[in-house]
Amino acid sequence: MKFNKNMLFYVYYEKWIKIYKEGALRDVTLRKYYSTASWLHKNAPKLKIGEINRITYQQLLNDYAISHERQTTMDFHHLLKGAIIDAVDEGLIPRDPTRKVIIKGKHPRAKKIKYLNQFQLHTLLSDLELIATDSWDWLILLIAKTGMRFSEALGLTPDDFDFAHQTISINKTWDYKGGSGFQPTKNKTSNRKIQIDWHLVTQFAQFVKDKPKNKPVFIVDKAYNSTVNDRLAKICKRNRIPTISVHGLRHTHASLLLFAGVSIASVARRLGHSSMTTTQKTYIHVIQELENQDLDLIMRLMSGLS
Repeated sequence: MKFNKNMLFYVYYEKWIKIYKEGALRDVTLRKYYSTASWLHKNAPKLKIGEINRITYQQLLNDYAISHERQTTMDFHHLLKGAIIDAVDEGLIPRDPTRKVIIKGKHPRAKKIKYLNQFQLHTLLSDLELIATDSWDWLILLIAKTGMRFSEALGLTPDDFDFAHQTISINKTWDYKGGSGFQPTKNKTSNRKIQIDWHLVTQFAQFVKDKPKNKPVFIVDKAYNSTVNDRLAKICKRNRIPTISVHGLRHTHASLLLFAGVSIASVARRLGHSSMTTTQKTYIHVIQELENQDLDLIMRLMSGLS
C-alpha cells in the first residue's frame, strides 16, 4: 500500500508497525504499539495523516491524557513519535508536529508499598510452604532471593542451575501473556548469571532433580501473574505485613542490597538493568535515604578531626 496525505492516521500507523516493528521487537513491546493503534482507531477515526500539525497532535495527546497519568501519556507520545517523524521524512507532514509538545495527565494514584523491609521479608519467607514441588511458593522464594523478573523465573529450566558454582543463568524468558513459549530476555544485559547462597542451592537441587532438563521448572499448564500475586497477598495478610506484588519482591531484593551497602553497579548487574541510570531512577527513594545516612557519617567524621 502506498502512503499518501489522505490516508487515515490509524491506518498509516498500523501499516508502519507492520513494516518497521514486527519481527524487531519482543511480543510484549509489540502489543503496546498495537494497543496505541487501537486507541487511535477508536478516538481519532477520521484524522488523516496530512492533517497532523502541532495543534492537532497536541490535541491528540490532551485527549489521551484525560484518562491517563502523565507518565502513561509520555509513553503514548513516544510510541507515536517514530511513526510521525517517518511521515515527516516522507513528506506526508510538512513539519515535525512533536516538537515542544506539552505532556499532561491525571494526578497519579497513591502508590502502593513496593517493597518490604528485612524483617518483613524474613517473616514472609519463613511462612512459605515448600513441600509440594508444584507450589508457587518456590517461585516466590527464588525471586525474593535473586531479584529476577517474573518472566525470567518462569523461563528457567534445570539446565540453567549450576549448583557447583552456585549460579543461575538468565538467558531467556517465558511468554506468560501471549502463550508463545520461550522468548529472548528484555535486553542484552538481562543475559546474566546470578550468584545464589548455599541454602538456596540445597533447596533447589532437590526441587529440580526430577524435572525434564529443557522444560520450564515452574510451568505445569499455564502461569498467570495474578495467580502468584494472589498467593503472595494471602501470605502477607496472614502474617500482617504489607501486601506486595511478585514484582515487589524484585524491588524488595534490590532495596535490601542497597541498604546493606552493595554498590549501584552491582545491583544493576544483578537485576539485569540496561544501565545504572535505570537503577538510580527506580530506587531513588532508597538512594536519597542512604545519602542522608552518609551525611550524618560525614558530619561525625569531620567533627572528630577538630
